[in-house]
Amino acid sequence: MAAPEIRTTAEAMLTLVQEVAAMGPVLAAASAPGSLGASCLRLSRKISLLSHFLEEIWDFAARSDDATPSLPPSEAACSSSSSSPPVDVTSCLADLLMALEAAKKCLLLGRRPRQDNASSDLVEKNIDIQFQYVTWQLEKVLGKIPYENFGISDEVQEQVELIRAQLRRATVKSGTTNLKVFSEIYDMLSQTCGKELKLQRTSSSPELHIDDTVDGDHDFKDIVMLVAEINGKSNHDMDNITSDITAGLNKARIADSFISAVNDDNQINLTSQMLEVFKRPVPLEIPEDFRCPISLELMKDPVIVSTGQTYERAYIQKWIDCGNRTCPKTQQKLQNLTLTPNYVLRSLIMQWCELHKVEQPRKTVSGWIRKSDGAFHEFTADRVAIDVLVCNISSRSLEDQRSAAAELRSLAKRSTDNRILIAEAGAIPVLVKLLSADDHKIQEHAVTALLNLSIYEHNKELIVLAGAIGPIIQVLRGGSMEARENAAAAIFSLSLIDDNKITIGSAPGAFDALIELLYSGSHRGKKDAATALFNLCIYQGNKARAIRAGILSPLLKMLQEPLSNGMIDEALTILSVLVSHQEGKMAIARANTIPLLIDLLRTGQPRNKENAAAILLALCKKDNENLACIGRLGALIPLTELAKSGTDRAKRKATSLLEHLCKLQML
Repeated sequence: MAAPEIRTTAEAMLTLVQEVAAMGPVLAAASAPGSLGASCLRLSRKISLLSHFLEEIWDFAARSDDATPSLPPSEAACSSSSSSPPVDVTSCLADLLMALEAAKKCLLLGRRPRQDNASSDLVEKNIDIQFQYVTWQLEKVLGKIPYENFGISDEVQEQVELIRAQLRRATVKSGTTNLKVFSEIYDMLSQTCGKELKLQRTSSSPELHIDDTVDGDHDFKDIVMLVAEINGKSNHDMDNITSDITAGLNKARIADSFISAVNDDNQINLTSQMLEVFKRPVPLEIPEDFRCPISLELMKDPVIVSTGQTYERAYIQKWIDCGNRTCPKTQQKLQNLTLTPNYVLRSLIMQWCELHKVEQPRKTVSGWIRKSDGAFHEFTADRVAIDVLVCNISSRSLEDQRSAAAELRSLAKRSTDNRILIAEAGAIPVLVKLLSADDHKIQEHAVTALLNLSIYEHNKELIVLAGAIGPIIQVLRGGSMEARENAAAAIFSLSLIDDNKITIGSAPGAFDALIELLYSGSHRGKKDAATALFNLCIYQGNKARAIRAGILSPLLKMLQEPLSNGMIDEALTILSVLVSHQEGKMAIARANTIPLLIDLLRTGQPRNKENAAAILLALCKKDNENLACIGRLGALIPLTELAKSGTDRAKRKATSLLEHLCKLQML
């Protein structure tokens, strides 16, 4: 599937998700506990959580289409992904679109007001079958999406897997008697979507038997019709699907592994495996109040949000980190992002665990550690182990410090849970002290651990309050190349908070150190420095600081380097920010930048031409001297070509420049 097609499909799915999310208040008003409407409300909320997932698919397609280079802000983004077999991306996205369309239709049916009569009971039972199918279908298609093919972030992957787990629980809760019929129908709908309907069976396909695959209120033909209807199939298509499945059923043979059992007055066929399931003890039911409303699992660290609802800390934090500002359960706007520990509930959970001999939940962290044999081993620990590591980085032994800092670095890279626990254990101030260590490896581990910890929003503030800016700048000046790279990435991460842009920009030597790395660092170091400088220069007061620190020299050097170095985009992006400041505009014009920009109009990539035109327009506004200069240097022809064939933004900028040139000639 080409990038434009992926983007179009993602846009269609985002629209569906937004429409489903808008149904939430209506479903909430019409639903009663335990009713079909309440189930539909829960499904609506799960689907609404897919918006970040679909936005990342859309962003991936947009990046692929524009071929825009990305600047990874963290060490985690630099890790290489393992190779995987080719995946039919077209089929995966088409199946997901079909599932979302079916879910929307089902929810539209489910929000109708209930009437107490026999006909209404039948209608509600039919909708319940359709609801079971779309829940099962959505979980199945989400499981087929290849995250690596779309560059899905770890946080969003975790969120999607969480939604899948909730959908699986909902499927099991509503009963599994219809799942074989669902699977057969799904296979047919997937195979025949947009094609002539036909049944494709292989010898490995499981045989389907009427008696053991449908519930007591519906025969298999009813289910086929209901599922086909919710997937938008015509009556003719429904008849074809029904007849094809019937033909398959008629060929089925009762396997020897089936034995007969009688339950009340109904005879059913049970496999020996099913009997084993019935022999297992009934699992202990966890009280509803002890389950996290997001994960539906027993809470180990319950916290209260501003709406008064309680969640597992890790899951609600992931929800907030993904940009959500509403309460997942009530959909009310969160007045603040404070998470208050619910000690009373935690105590009740611990008492319940002790009473029922359930292992008491503990806060744990996990990661990958390189052992002495050179191989990586999985590492799991609780809060006590974290405290030990924090103690060890304060040890007098350099080896203990080096090892503990490396483990904290690895753990902080792994997950949000780890970042929260490491910060709670008081590691940040100790890691800041290690930035001044004489041992370059300890220094490197410390700055990288702080970088990884800063990915969690609240930790950014803690790191700055611990006085980390000055020591990070020192590492940026004199550390190993890897330490300098990660120090620049840390400055970028911390500067995502607006107040920190001011703090970092006013710190002595910050711009000098970043510009030096931009001028003479490794390729990755230059990328990290460029990203940090761009973000700092968004704040108006930092633009003049960057100009006075000499940022133009490396930027002009980048514009003259071959395209293979891949830094022209970064240089133009930073210049486009600096030119909006009067001092920056004058300095850029004095640095003889205009001829380089005009050359890019002629020979650059589409995005280079677009940015070059934007900078030239900013230089020439209310400045006839610069305008006359670009006229003398032959900008008229490339600008005319750009106004005809450039990107939309490039066309606007080129057209505006041509109008200014025309007015100048008329004077």
